[in-house]
Amino acid sequence: MAEGGAKEPGTRGHAAAGGRAAEHHAADEGAENHGATEPGPAADHGARHHGATEPGPADTRRTPHAHTPDNTPDRSLAHSGAAKGTAPARPAKDPRGGLLMGRPFGVPVYVAPSWFLVAALITWVFGGQLDRVLPELGAARYLVSLFFAVAFYASVLVHELAHTVAALRFKLPVRRIQLQFFGGVSEIEKEAETPGREFVLAFVGPLLSLILAAVFYLAVQGVEPGTVPGVLLAGLMISNLIVAAFNLLPGLPLDGGRMLRAVVWKITGKPMSGTIAAAWVGRALAVAVLIGLPLLTQSGALGSDAVDNVGMDTVMDALLAAILAAIIWTGAGNSLRMARLREHLPELRARNLTRRAVPVETDTPLSEALRRANAAGARALVVVDAEGRPHSLVREAAIAGVPEHRRPWVAVSGLAQELTDGMRVSAELAGEDLLDALRATPATEYLVVEETGEIYGVLSAADVERAFVKAMARPS
Repeated sequence: MAEGGAKEPGTRGHAAAGGRAAEHHAADEGAENHGATEPGPAADHGARHHGATEPGPADTRRTPHAHTPDNTPDRSLAHSGAAKGTAPARPAKDPRGGLLMGRPFGVPVYVAPSWFLVAALITWVFGGQLDRVLPELGAARYLVSLFFAVAFYASVLVHELAHTVAALRFKLPVRRIQLQFFGGVSEIEKEAETPGREFVLAFVGPLLSLILAAVFYLAVQGVEPGTVPGVLLAGLMISNLIVAAFNLLPGLPLDGGRMLRAVVWKITGKPMSGTIAAAWVGRALAVAVLIGLPLLTQSGALGSDAVDNVGMDTVMDALLAAILAAIIWTGAGNSLRMARLREHLPELRARNLTRRAVPVETDTPLSEALRRANAAGARALVVVDAEGRPHSLVREAAIAGVPEHRRPWVAVSGLAQELTDGMRVSAELAGEDLLDALRATPATEYLVVEETGEIYGVLSAADVERAFVKAMARPS
């Protein structure tokens, strides 16, 4: 079970059965990825919006003076350029992951296009094995092999559903489950609040795989050996054992790595210490897999005849080892980056990043509005009605697009974006809550209000991005 990859502060993904191990929290949807890798059976070794208070009448006397973020050039609004880039938490609101198969427990399950590739690979490899065990099947062996591939990934789905149910039990939202080339990933949008919950969240996946292996073992006892049901049940038993064992290895991004992280977190009281320890163990595991897997195969320790392990088999073993090692190494590195991101998230505070704003009425010429802003040392314009209630924001990019000689003839209303409820954010928002609010309503500027409803200023998504990048650049 591997935490899936990159995607944004606060989403975590457990991946099972195939070696998928990229944590993608980030800037995608503010989510973090919890991940693991597990080898597949294709080879003999076997893969969160916070509403904001409704603003009241604008009052420049109550507009704070020092809102310019320390990471943003202190330039006048008249000379502002279009915002470059986007905030770190403004990805697609409902990312797709392939073919939607259903919504167990309300969580969408997708099958990625890459799954069909691995299904074909499993069908081919398992079909070859069936030809040696049940030669009388003939070409029908590939139909049996395809059934095995589907059944195996159904087991992977059960593994992921275990993570999902545990996450929902701990009130951690799950964005989706995705079945893909190297197994599955559960994208959990929040991090567990305690090391105990982290441990449970990681352990339930391998536990379910072990339970499935036991169920298939018992089923094997009731069928005749050397038959299609016997071979299928035995293969599913062994595959689930491999998934469980591989995921229990104590290194990120595997489930065992998450369990090790929880233990170190509990001992030290520092989540970051747990992540660092588990990530480096994960990197050591990657090296061990890269070197050790081909050697074990060549020695015959994995159950095959050492004399036969030459030629193409040797190349395939080395390729599999390299792929698994790369996934584990990359996932461990992503885990470190995501931990650093979570460590610096509290530094992103709406109150500190907000630009001072001046209220202007709808028919105010742009040149006059800019003169007022520059006189007040403000870097944003809020369009208000006759009673001082804000209803739109003048976009910085739109200002930059109006030549200076035309500004006396252009009213601010023509450059403004109407405010929606999602574009009003509380000045008290910080960290992941702030990113969640911005992600829920993607925009270039937001109206920041006090709890009383008074206007505090305007928050630029570009300023959030710059602060985000600056925080991430600092060492932990």
